[in-house]
Amino acid sequence: QVQLVESGGGLVQAGGSLRLSCAASGRAASRYSMGWFRQAPGKERELVASISWLGGRIYYAESAKGRFTISRDNAKNTVYLQMNSLKPEDTASYYCAADGAIEAGLRVADYDSWGQGTQVTVSS
Repeated sequence: QVQLVESGGGLVQAGGSLRLSCAASGRAASRYSMGWFRQAPGKERELVASISWLGGRIYYAESAKGRFTISRDNAKNTVYLQMNSLKPEDTASYYCAADGAIEAGLRVADYDSWGQGTQVTVSS
């Protein structure tokens, strides 16, 4: 449906910040609800935050509230995840995903296209 390319991951000390970006391309690249997921080794992929096509509906996992901010720039076909006050438990591979529905779903199965992932490692 849409091609997604993530960037911005890296190694950061606890308490630091990272900004992840996901650039979308393809047919109607801006017309998707978007989600950020993460997956640590041995754990299931989980939704961190999502944003609807027009940005009016935003969801955060409890672990992300107050620390992470999701946003999108439809003119640039890009979605962002600003991560502040990072903790070691935030260490995971982070994926952006596109949902062709009007509103962003909460499940992995709701999403049609996935980026390749970008690694975030938070050291203590």
